[in-house]
Amino acid sequence: MPPAIGFVMLPEERVVTWLAIGALCWAMAPDPAAARGAEAGPFEVESHLDVPYYDGPEAHPVRHKLDLLLPKGRKDYPVLVLVHGGVWMGGDKSYRGKYTAVGKCLAGIGVGVVLPNYRLSPAVQHPEHVRDVARAFAWTHRNIARYGGRPDYMFVGGHSAGGHLAALLAVDDRYLQEHRLDRRAIRGVVCASGIFSLPEFSFTVSLGTNGEGWDFGWSPLRLVFGSDPRVRREASPIHHVRPGLPPFLVLCAERDLPTFARDSKAFYEALRECRNEAEFFVAEGRTHWSVLFAATRPDDPVVRKVAEFITRYVR
Repeated sequence: MPPAIGFVMLPEERVVTWLAIGALCWAMAPDPAAARGAEAGPFEVESHLDVPYYDGPEAHPVRHKLDLLLPKGRKDYPVLVLVHGGVWMGGDKSYRGKYTAVGKCLAGIGVGVVLPNYRLSPAVQHPEHVRDVARAFAWTHRNIARYGGRPDYMFVGGHSAGGHLAALLAVDDRYLQEHRLDRRAIRGVVCASGIFSLPEFSFTVSLGTNGEGWDFGWSPLRLVFGSDPRVRREASPIHHVRPGLPPFLVLCAERDLPTFARDSKAFYEALRECRNEAEFFVAEGRTHWSVLFAATRPDDPVVRKVAEFITRYVR
């Protein structure tokens, strides 16, 4: 008989399991909205692709580059640095055109969009992912005026693991302070199906035949955040919530992966309890992926909500 393979999850939490399953489904499934491309808004989109944002000693030839999708002919426009998802271990700034289509839609209605790559686990561990996002944000802050954008109208956002990184950048000043910036440089934060708490999680893999074999314990979070629970706590945006944070738009999907809607609502409520400006929005009929990947038309409810949020905080 072939060896039997079994998985036994420990009871702490299942968010990383759903992230891993989601990443696999995400990689395999085509997305019709991305395939159609973004519907044109009033502005033509000007693209600058694969722009290096970091040239330090550990600069990566691919992961330290970003794309600029900008409203051609418009001046003094707001800018959204939009961070891709992928369980901190996969994905990229375009992801088969999905993030590019979202960025082009927003650029078409007058919002400049910056799509950065960042280094991935297991090649690096936390905090290198968020340090790269801080580098991309700081580069944009220094350079966007050359492209017509307003450095004082900058927002940061992200999807899934990218939502975690965007939120962490905004609530933990350490990463922007490396670039002589702080959270005051962020006009607002947009998190789509993000992760805001990082509990311990592990499961056991059993390999064997007729009950005889070997058990291997494994924690997916350790590939990204290591084994120290204090590091996971420090990396959890919800543990940094306090008064005086930038405004947040917290989005989740009506049919999101298990735990994501609950985690998003808990983060929103923590923000409000500390008297921060925050809005919670559930995208009807959407899944963990389509909550953002279907946002490719100016009349899409998520696009409208993001545009309203940005407009509110640049006045």
